[in-house]
Amino acid sequence: MTDLQIDTPIKGLSTESATLAKRAEEFGFDGVFTPELDEDPFLPLPLVADRTDETDVGTRIATAFTRSPLVLAYAAWDLQRFSDGRMILGLGTQVKGHNERRFSVDFEWERPGPRLREEVLALRHIFDVFQGTEEDLEFDGEFYQFSLMTEEFNPGPLETGPPKIWVAGVNEYMLKMAGEVSDGLCMHAFNTPKYTEEVIAPLVAEGAEIGDRDPDDVTLSASPFLITGETEDERAERRREVKRRIAFYGSTRTYHDVLELHGWKDVGMELHELSKEGEWEEMADLITDEMVDAFAIEAPSEELADEILEKYGGVADRIQLTFDGGDYWNRVIDELKGE
Repeated sequence: MTDLQIDTPIKGLSTESATLAKRAEEFGFDGVFTPELDEDPFLPLPLVADRTDETDVGTRIATAFTRSPLVLAYAAWDLQRFSDGRMILGLGTQVKGHNERRFSVDFEWERPGPRLREEVLALRHIFDVFQGTEEDLEFDGEFYQFSLMTEEFNPGPLETGPPKIWVAGVNEYMLKMAGEVSDGLCMHAFNTPKYTEEVIAPLVAEGAEIGDRDPDDVTLSASPFLITGETEDERAERRREVKRRIAFYGSTRTYHDVLELHGWKDVGMELHELSKEGEWEEMADLITDEMVDAFAIEAPSEELADEILEKYGGVADRIQLTFDGGDYWNRVIDELKGE
């Protein structure tokens, strides 16, 4: 039996999404998470929580700087109450362009890492005030200040305690910060088990030491690319899509540390140049089978459980995999959990 927990993303405020979440729980998935892409990540969660009983529910991730910490605190607190303690608040910075040009976030884009760190600390303080372990709302930080909380605006304590807070991170500062102040790290899909073991886990442990915490208290949540299906044609189509995704992320120099660890930095630079010319199909052709093997979990359904454990057993605490509702997942989860 493995300690690796299996999660899945769910999109959409619909009965179909909620039904898929319920089916995921019935099959043995441990968590259902909503991303912030073209929809609000919080809206589907009450429906998901209502249709499930035991799975964790949460955002993976919600954009942090587009909402006040107090707004996030209220949303997470309500969902923690409604789900009987199953809420995980996953937060990420997003990039400068989206903050400024898509969301019109009104601040100078400087030091997003320290800003997210302070947002987590502000949330912790607000949660303490809600829970009654702190009497007054008194947070005076560099980026956020909170000093007013009257009784009628305080939602009051929860028997389950506050929600957990996860953060997304890629660079050294963010990985250390996750270890220092958060309950978990949402690792990017453009990642490999080798990079997790040799770079991410040691930096998270350094951060935990700074925060006088046990690194084992910080959940490492992986979200690798997945190539599976009942037929070879299904897997081949998924393999082509994964190559395109690897090429897309690999063209961004922010992620080149992962490529460099594997000796593929030159490929990353070539991808970057091709991306400026919009040569997306040519970029995908640069992604070799060796690269796909490093970045993705690939196996037919009957071999998928073994492949998941081989790649991420002992490397991550949780792994997020796309769930399509197929009956083969029932067998996969049973095999993973030794049932």
